[in-house]
Amino acid sequence: MTAIAVRRLRSQLLAVPCAAPHDVVSHFGAMQAQDYLGALWAVGARMREAVEGDVEQALAERRIVRCWPMRGTLHFVAAEDVRWMLGLLAPRVLTRHRGRLERDFELDARTLRRARSAVEKALQGGGAMTRPEIYAALEKGRISTRASRGLHILFALAHERVLCFGARRGKQPTFVLLDEWLPPAPPRPREEALADVARRYFRGHGPASVADFMWWSGLTMKEANEAIALAGPLPDPANVAATAAHKVHLLPPFDETTVGYRDRSPIVEPELFQRVNAGGGMLNAVVLSAGRVVGTWKRTLRGQSVEIAVSPFRELTAREGRALEQAAARYARFLGKSVAVTKQLPALPSPP
Repeated sequence: MTAIAVRRLRSQLLAVPCAAPHDVVSHFGAMQAQDYLGALWAVGARMREAVEGDVEQALAERRIVRCWPMRGTLHFVAAEDVRWMLGLLAPRVLTRHRGRLERDFELDARTLRRARSAVEKALQGGGAMTRPEIYAALEKGRISTRASRGLHILFALAHERVLCFGARRGKQPTFVLLDEWLPPAPPRPREEALADVARRYFRGHGPASVADFMWWSGLTMKEANEAIALAGPLPDPANVAATAAHKVHLLPPFDETTVGYRDRSPIVEPELFQRVNAGGGMLNAVVLSAGRVVGTWKRTLRGQSVEIAVSPFRELTAREGRALEQAAARYARFLGKSVAVTKQLPALPSPP
């Protein structure tokens, strides 16, 4: 066990879990939610006991919100943090993408104003629409959504703080107007927001480096150092009890444990990282033992059961095997499945 990996079990709420979805998300500041079902489990894995519906209820009740606060990527954010976090971090993402929006999709400022007007008209009064329904409203306003243009319109409007996700309709996500979904809040001074984003990051990810913080937040080196200086003393997670340190965790794709750092060597050997990163930025679901990645896993739903197939990077010990069964049973309870069948595949050979 490395000291960094074990201490991160505490900051990542894997050793000391929370009671409610809001508390988990607020602790981190933001939790990546690109993979929606995986993100539900990312929150549930950090709760003392949870089922999938608990996290979805927190979203429906507007306690947490799915939006694009940083890096152009979807995250869960506590409702009270959405406006200031978007205000601090989202504009820089949109500025970085404006040239491509105009060049590749002919989305200049005038066209985006027209799109905004059409979307606001369609959603005003508490409306919620799926992506195809919003595209239909845009097309009605003679704004083409073909060839990924609609997706980039939604991306721009979300970063302009017009849209966020609402509650799901069946299995379909819906979009709502941010100003109608959340109550108004006074703007926070830039220095206060910078300090808070640094405190949240290191509280939820420490020990971590400035480079890790830059990667996660999208801040420049100068801004990141300014944020750390404004934050004052940063949290320094202590080690955890041996019983917690030796637990096995099944974590979803894009979990903060893997995605929240530029340098992932404290939790996985560099020569093994290609097995965690499937390419194109896709971070696989991982098996964590003593804070380190020891394999990947996939699920298959079969009626009232969930089959979990583990691809270990090495032979798992007998204790890890028992802990893996416990982790699988916990995940099954989260899904509301009565049985968890864990299938351990042969250990993968070491890379040449």
